[in-house]
Amino acid sequence: MSLPQYQPIALKRKPAAFSNPDYLFEVKWDGFRVHARIEDGRCKLVSRNGNEFKSFASLAESIAEELKGHSIVLDGEIVCLDDRGKPQFYDLLLRRGEPRLCSFDVLYIDGEDLRYTSLIERKQRLRALLPESDRLFYCDHIEQHGESLFAMACEHDLEGMVAKRKFDPYLPSVTWHKIRNAGYSQWAGRDELFERERETDPDMVLWDTCAAACGDADYEL
Repeated sequence: MSLPQYQPIALKRKPAAFSNPDYLFEVKWDGFRVHARIEDGRCKLVSRNGNEFKSFASLAESIAEELKGHSIVLDGEIVCLDDRGKPQFYDLLLRRGEPRLCSFDVLYIDGEDLRYTSLIERKQRLRALLPESDRLFYCDHIEQHGESLFAMACEHDLEGMVAKRKFDPYLPSVTWHKIRNAGYSQWAGRDELFERERETDPDMVLWDTCAAACGDADYEL
């Protein structure tokens, strides 16, 4: 039986952080949004636009090995982390660091379609599913206190946070909200970089790595 196809839930902007007991809040990891589809001992990393990230073959192999024997669909973000555990987008883009998968949702486990299951239950299933690994890790969350998490994200120069209703299913009608840290240091020059590489040499390794990902990275200002 083939894995089901899932449309990634869209992230829409909210202008300011908020707190709400019906929501859970996660740090926004700065990288490339991906669905990891593990089946028959192989992992395929697929962008939200349906493109396969073939340049992350070693990461895909590691994930397949970590979750071998299972059929799984994960939602997450490909990131590179520095020695403090902070995402470094340019290290990811320029292939200067080891790519990792930060997984924040699970949509399918061994024949069980979880799209109608609540987010909070899916997060619990995901936490129990993921092994301890250098290449694959769980995206934790807090409930209710979004403003506190956002303040922490800004203090530590992170991209921002994501707000999700904790009892929502995983369906196209659902919206998640991203709240951007306007002072995030890694915004600088990003649009100009993509535009310059597109115009000068669209076949170069840098552009080949990110061309399919530009719409998946949620990097816009």
